[in-house]
Amino acid sequence: MAKTEVILTTNIVGLGGESDQVRVAAGYARNYLYPHRLAIPVTQANKRHLEALKQRRAEREAHEFNHMTELSKSLTKLILVIKVKTGDDGKLFGSVTNGTIADELKTQFEIVLDKKKIKLEHSIRTLGEYEVELNLHAEVKGTLKVRVESINPVATPVEAPAEDKYRTEKRGKRTEGETAEAPAEGKAKGEKKPKAEKKA
Repeated sequence: MAKTEVILTTNIVGLGGESDQVRVAAGYARNYLYPHRLAIPVTQANKRHLEALKQRRAEREAHEFNHMTELSKSLTKLILVIKVKTGDDGKLFGSVTNGTIADELKTQFEIVLDKKKIKLEHSIRTLGEYEVELNLHAEVKGTLKVRVESINPVATPVEAPAEDKYRTEKRGKRTEGETAEAPAEGKAKGEKKPKAEKKA
């Protein structure tokens, strides 16, 4: 397969950055890189443009570095709260991935971050707080606090006895104190009735 040398005019992942001189397949250069203006052929005239491309690349990389440094500082102060559905035992349905974190950052804080820059060794499968590592730039690292909370209300053991008490009252069961009071009340009512009859 014929190879040709080209000068990249933009950053291409897996190939190189702008102003890099690389060897690629002739067909790839002719059919894709040249028509999309992603590269120019290596000629004497184009070599003169190399300095301008290098300067543009240096400016872009400096801007990216500054932007990512500021972003790293602001992300360190944030706490990203992700609400998920859980079972009765508190286990998540599914898991929280780097894609989930990227989506929530965009939704909650309007921060657009590529999920590839969010480093999770394993997806999060339990509730709690986590510190997630961020590789924002080749020279900029950062961390983000992520709190995973449940959407479902968590049942507390204190509520169960209260419900039982409510149910027993509803069924009409009486305690010992109530059963002792009942006959006394009956007698009192019995005494009042004759009085009412005398008045009548």
